[in-house]
Parts: sequence; C-alpha cells; structure tokens
Amino acid sequence: MKPVNPLKIADKITQALPPSVFLTTAYDGKINTMAIGWGSIGVMWSKPVFTAMVRKSRYTWSLLEKSNEFTISIPTHDMKTALSLCGTKSGRDLDKFKAAGLSAQNGQKINTPVIAGAGLHLECTVLYKQNMLPEKMDVGEAARWYKDNDWHTMYFAEIKAAYED
Repeated sequence: MKPVNPLKIADKITQALPPSVFLTTAYDGKINTMAIGWGSIGVMWSKPVFTAMVRKSRYTWSLLEKSNEFTISIPTHDMKTALSLCGTKSGRDLDKFKAAGLSAQNGQKINTPVIAGAGLHLECTVLYKQNMLPEKMDVGEAARWYKDNDWHTMYFAEIKAAYED
C-alpha cells in the first residue's frame, strides 16, 4: 500500500463521487457497502475530514450508527457493474460483496475493511454527525431530493489513513 495525502488528491476524490464510490461500514461481524455520489473532503477541527451523507432508511446507516467508522474506496478502474449493484440493492436482502464479486480487505487503522483492488482508499472515524433538519433546507432542494421525507444523516469523519493499492 502506498500512503497518500488525501488533501493533495481532493480533486481526484471529488471528481470520482459522481457517478459514485463505495462507502463501507461494519459492526458485530456484519459488513455492508453502498454506492454514494455525494460527499466532500476538506479540513475541519485542524484534521483532514470526509463528509458523507447516508439516508436513515439504508442498512448501512444502521451499521454506521453503531460502528462510527467507515471507509471510502474510490475505483481507479471500471467497477461500474459492482457500483450499480451496490447502489440499487440492500444489504438487508443479500450479501453485496458476494453478489458484486467484491472482496473485503482489512483496514490499516480501523476495523472496517476497504474494497480490495478498488484503487484509492480512505479510512474514516466519525467526529460529528447531524441529522438533516427539513426546516433548515432550501425549499427547492428539499422538494427535489426529499419528496419521500427520507432525510440523510451527515457524518463528518476524520481521515485516519489514505492510500492506494
């Protein structure tokens, strides 16, 4: 593994978000990954931070609430089929790793694994989380993204390790 400074490659990370990257979390022997297309990287509290948003309805949310850590795996090659499956199926219903042909690889500094061979990885521990408040959201954006009232929790997480495989 080759360590990288996540802030020096922030543009590479943010450009990979749309279409999507893998967010993985684990708790009590259960591992789940999902595809995310929204997030940000920056500095908060004098630390490198990745901010991710996960809807409360997602299986990943229930694990993340207990583990308080996650990894971001950014594919540096074509993984569109696996990302599509992980973005459209629930870990409540199937083992996404098996169904998508993915392998978990132990993290370097946290208990949550990364997606083996994806390319670029961030290991993150939650510093602060906040449920989105409908009354604080722009009305137009709320109407566009939250018609079903399935609001996100925002997770501000310190990047504990960043590396390429």
